[in-house]
Amino acid sequence: MKILITGIHGFVGSNLVNALKGKHILYGLDIVAPEKDGVVKTYSWDDLGKRNIPEVDAIIHLAGKAHDTKNQSKAQVYFDINTGLTQKIYDYFLGSSAKKFVFFSSVKAAADQVEGDILTEEVVPSPKGPYGESKIKAEEYIQEKWPADKSVYVLRPCMIHGPGNKGNLNLLYNVVKRGIPWPLGAFENKRTFTSIDNLCYVVEGLLTKEVASGVYHMADDEALSTNELIAVICEAMGRRAHIWHLNKKMMEMVASAGGCLHLPLNRERLAKLTENYVVSNRKIKSALGVDKMPVRAKEGLIKTIKSF
Repeated sequence: MKILITGIHGFVGSNLVNALKGKHILYGLDIVAPEKDGVVKTYSWDDLGKRNIPEVDAIIHLAGKAHDTKNQSKAQVYFDINTGLTQKIYDYFLGSSAKKFVFFSSVKAAADQVEGDILTEEVVPSPKGPYGESKIKAEEYIQEKWPADKSVYVLRPCMIHGPGNKGNLNLLYNVVKRGIPWPLGAFENKRTFTSIDNLCYVVEGLLTKEVASGVYHMADDEALSTNELIAVICEAMGRRAHIWHLNKKMMEMVASAGGCLHLPLNRERLAKLTENYVVSNRKIKSALGVDKMPVRAKEGLIKTIKSF
């Protein structure tokens, strides 16, 4: 297949290229255009407007403004990029000969917090904050123009990790690396993650199989607590886990002060690290006709940590 990938030089884009090159002909669309192994050429967004891009069979839209846990980004930036660019590339797709469109949204478009035990696609979206709100606006635009003769997939992954990842796993890794005991042991939680290998597997399936258009959540099969995650990080590094069960209220006060003092731990990071956020992947597995993801959660996390 001929595939156009937006945001091709980002974390997910780079891993997707590694997974798809050799099997497909890849083109990129990004704000930067260095040469990339496995990519014929990377075009600019101006090229899109001038329709200088060759016709392709599928478009994967990754480009977006990532969630800023330091809350230093202006709200409008999220809507300009996450909503505006999606509208632009989706309209291009509708007018092209491409038959498949994969949009990378986020579970944060569905819910900032999970009500009940598990987040499924049946939830009525109620995002909080400009990141999730800009993603759901993009989803709504896509669904308003749902084509009958093309396949469109809205993927909502939970936290993606893998080689090149720069998210909260780096924070946890650095805590362990420096020998700092994990101070949030008193918080008991469960959450799911998304291994980049499982994500690439799903995208390949959407591209090559006959899958019904729709919204699909994306997650690994198993949920882990943050304490279990710390233990996995220590195992990957060959270290013993040091987990402190400090008073919850005290740690919440530290996190509140962290936002004002620009410390590594703020309220939003505390919520991400200690909340329950379990996402169902049953619908996407059923659509692809598989019983389980190829990479187990612990296996994927160990691979990510070793890449650091």
